[in-house]
Amino acid sequence: MTTKSISRASCALLSTALAIFASASFSEPLGEPHLEIAPRSKAEADRIAIVTAPTEDFNAPEPFELRPAGAATFLAPASDKSFYAASGNMPKDRELDFWVGSSLFEKLWVAPPSATVSSDGLGPLYNARACSACHPNNGRGRPPEGDGDRLGSLFLRVSIPDVASGLSADALALLPNAPEPHYGLQLQDKSVLGVPAEGRVKVSYETVPVTLGDGEVVELRKPTYTVEALGYGSLHPDTQLSPRVAPPMIGLGLLEAIPEADLLAHADPDDADGDGISGRANRVWSEPYGQWMTGRFGLKAGAPTVQAQSMDALNGDIGLSNPYRPAATGDCTELQTECMAAPDGNTPEQDNLEVGEVVMDLITFFARNVAPPQRRNIDMPEVLAGKEAFYTAGCTSCHVPKFVTHRLDDRPEQSFQLIWPYSDLLLHDMGEGLADNRPEWQATGREWRTPPLWGIGLTSTVSGQTNFLHDGRARTLLEAILWHGGEAEAAREAVRMMDKNGRDALIAFLESL
Repeated sequence: MTTKSISRASCALLSTALAIFASASFSEPLGEPHLEIAPRSKAEADRIAIVTAPTEDFNAPEPFELRPAGAATFLAPASDKSFYAASGNMPKDRELDFWVGSSLFEKLWVAPPSATVSSDGLGPLYNARACSACHPNNGRGRPPEGDGDRLGSLFLRVSIPDVASGLSADALALLPNAPEPHYGLQLQDKSVLGVPAEGRVKVSYETVPVTLGDGEVVELRKPTYTVEALGYGSLHPDTQLSPRVAPPMIGLGLLEAIPEADLLAHADPDDADGDGISGRANRVWSEPYGQWMTGRFGLKAGAPTVQAQSMDALNGDIGLSNPYRPAATGDCTELQTECMAAPDGNTPEQDNLEVGEVVMDLITFFARNVAPPQRRNIDMPEVLAGKEAFYTAGCTSCHVPKFVTHRLDDRPEQSFQLIWPYSDLLLHDMGEGLADNRPEWQATGREWRTPPLWGIGLTSTVSGQTNFLHDGRARTLLEAILWHGGEAEAAREAVRMMDKNGRDALIAFLESL
């Protein structure tokens, strides 16, 4: 990996917002250039269009369907380690970087100052001590099961409406949200010694019965979120809360390698074709590249690259300064005086940060190369019938089955692969039932990114639980479908009105992914 000299300007604290999103000044890009790729030839584009066209034959699996990540697929029987493998086509001379990155992903960070200067920098405020704490076995996190449950990985994003912030239009334009004055953009429930934690999230549920077409009743859980034991005073009266559960880590580099034009080809923001689906891309500001980019990562597509998503998480979730987010105080605000005064773990060995560029590149390489596992039972009649039901219900309008990635000389694992993520990575209005009423960049409070479905059938095997959707409220795949609304209402109703055999087949198909 190439280490580049980076000049970092001091963080000018123009306001609470800029204290949180302190921006570095870079003399050159951060080792992850925006993918500027030559357009495909017409002949190649025509071949790709044929390969990625939706199937109309459900009598047998499609060619290459067993390998959802193409040559990068992890080919092995299902186990709790199904999300642990490196890209199946990774050259041997790159595997060491992957496993070193994996160890950094699992590292437990400690509070500074510490004799272990390569591992200190935790906090001052944080949600977890390791990336893997929120992504068990590189899989899906879960919400807390009840009061006192500290094993859940749910956290709250917080913000206030732009008009209530008092920030200038210029400052707001480069932020995903206006931060809550005391608590920033994320509520951290843990802290280092001498610094009060910000508070605890409490989840309570009410039952919402849904009657299926054949009379069966499914009981959904409708969550309500409150914050207790606030450490820095009351929340702003207009505070917006957005609960988040960590998604799986698989296939991120392949999603990053999908040509932007192919994603935008599925966008229809004004519903010009009148089908009720109006997906659109989130556009997010990238400070390192000094340009707007298409958001692909995060539950509202709020990050443009794997590296940006990873470094945002290191800073917001663990409190580690890094080249993307150089504030060693993490998500502290100026009103949190103990937090702002706490010692940091910046060291010359890490470029005067807590996570320097070499560590950043290793974590990014790992995150980009966690392999999706192979499909299972793809030729079973029930699975094939469920696949047909998935298409007929209109699920593929958002959960687009397949893409072909860019040709990438420097990323052989992601280069020119036929992949099956079952997502368009676009924003869709999912209705009032799933709304968090908190915008993020261009995403509204009712919009969410279509989550990729590859690997979803191994959730229980890998993570030991089945909690789906952005906040883990759905305990089964059927519950997750029944929460769909807005643009997905017609597809939900098609599933709701299926007979039991049809529903069971649909779930069998999803569990084969």
